Amino acid sequence: MRWASVVTASLLWINGALGGSGDDIFVRANQVGFLPGETKQAIAFSRLPHSNLRFEILDAATGKRVTGPHRCGPDLGPFGNFSHHYLLDLSSLRRPGVYRIRLVGTESQSLPFVVSSTAYRRYPSVILSYIRQQRCGYNPFLDEVCHPRDGRTFEGPVPDGTYIDVTGGWHDAGDYLRYLLTSSNTVARLLLSYRLFPEVFPDSVDALGHPYPNGIPDVLDEARWGLEWMLKMHPAPNQLYHQVADDRDHSGWDLPHQDNSDYGWGPGRYRVVYYATGRPQGLGPYKSESDGIANLAGRYAAAMAMAAQIFATTDPPFAERCLRAAREVYAMGLLQPGCQQGTPCRQPYRYYEATWTDDMEWGAAELFRATGDSSYLRQAIDFARRTGSFSWMGLDTLRHYEHYPFFNAGHFALWEVLPGAFRDTLATYYRQGIEALQRRALRNPYRVGIPFVWCSNNLAAAAVNQILIYERMTGDAQYRGLLASHRDWLLGRNPWGVSQFVGIPGEGGLTPQHPHSVIAAETGRPIVGGLVDGPVYASIFRSLKGVRLSGPDRFEAFQSDLVVYHDDLWDYSTNEPTLDGTAEALLFIAAMAAGE
Repeated sequence: MRWASVVTASLLWINGALGGSGDDIFVRANQVGFLPGETKQAIAFSRLPHSNLRFEILDAATGKRVTGPHRCGPDLGPFGNFSHHYLLDLSSLRRPGVYRIRLVGTESQSLPFVVSSTAYRRYPSVILSYIRQQRCGYNPFLDEVCHPRDGRTFEGPVPDGTYIDVTGGWHDAGDYLRYLLTSSNTVARLLLSYRLFPEVFPDSVDALGHPYPNGIPDVLDEARWGLEWMLKMHPAPNQLYHQVADDRDHSGWDLPHQDNSDYGWGPGRYRVVYYATGRPQGLGPYKSESDGIANLAGRYAAAMAMAAQIFATTDPPFAERCLRAAREVYAMGLLQPGCQQGTPCRQPYRYYEATWTDDMEWGAAELFRATGDSSYLRQAIDFARRTGSFSWMGLDTLRHYEHYPFFNAGHFALWEVLPGAFRDTLATYYRQGIEALQRRALRNPYRVGIPFVWCSNNLAAAAVNQILIYERMTGDAQYRGLLASHRDWLLGRNPWGVSQFVGIPGEGGLTPQHPHSVIAAETGRPIVGGLVDGPVYASIFRSLKGVRLSGPDRFEAFQSDLVVYHDDLWDYSTNEPTLDGTAEALLFIAAMAAGE
């Protein structure tokens, strides 16, 4: 009954927040909530100024005042169509409970949020459920097998059209392409999250994703699903494939086991698998700008070397396979510096990754950790120096996935195994990026420093992770407020008031209802846990091919010429959940679940 009251109040809030109440002032907060001792802030905004604005904190179920009234912070200026923004400091609220905020003298309230040391405890498993739903081959969400004929080779060491078995892995987003570029990062993020926070990952499913415990943490079952596919993409010591299918996938709207796309072998049959040539590539009018494979090789090596360490005691033969693959592919990266981008075909869009020394640093550091071979350590230090603090942080724009991965875990991996003063240098690289992010964040009232490019939510998650890891390395907590502002943006403290994770926080929350996903649309089942692409510059939304809205925009009042977000099935630019973005977010969600 108590939670039912919270849900009823939330429905009333949603009606008002979308313009139903006629109020001209709105309040947004992190919908999941806060750990008791941390800084806690919400934001109120309006088109008209409000002097002497005050707020109070209510028990979410009873509506009774818990604290307040409190004075709101000074006017922080405009963002989008709203000229006035005010920070609300909730930090004195430490007692566990479920609360909401009310602006005194108005009907404006926040959605409920939790204050508790366990506020994030259940969400690592929720996020893993989305990644599991992305499985290709046997998909436990659908209980179906898809794409059993992948794939036929292109530009490999065997004649074009030769069949090799590359079944398995994960679909990349709402479509059914599979990329080593993003999947290697996903595996490595899963393993890093487990290595740092093993206590937050339960055992609820078996290796196939059935709801039966198998004695292995679910995060390792999921990582192994990706690892087994990655091993298939490396069929010989000097061979590496990098992409299954291309944008011909986008010609239909079918469930994965009913996929009717045609790659030249008939509808619904074989799909192409691209070899990592390190050269411009594409079968249609558009080609990549690839100039090497070291980006893929470094991340591949990092993921495999981490797996070798983690599985060494439970499955030594598998660990040895992973370590051997790590060594082989890393050596390929040394011979072909540069980046293998995503391969387009009929459409101009692709992953434009242009950085690779960070990936080779990560691979070398993890190989040193796994083997003790000092040559890997020397190479990791060299790649670290070449990478420095270079990142997307501080930029106003960048090409799609240009500076990928968006958080360079290589510096941290090297820091973990390296003695001496260079550890301070690695931490300084992180701090320089964070300070660039902070300078840009101070330009808007939400205190977020991300550029609103396609997949901006991935950048926000990466920003949280970089600050989190920097603090772990140094003990320097001065950027904790910047961390919170980016985390809270993802969880509802944004103009639209929408958590950017499907189904998080669940009952009583406002989350994406119409993600760009065939599976969600055709089954009517929510793909809970997925992080959607996130808000983009309005100019980007207007420029993309095929993006549109299927009906009235319920967030129209909060759109602007600066940035937009649409909870709409056909807006693939802001409302499509992504595999790697969700895996990126898992790291900080796991940290919060562990109480960090």
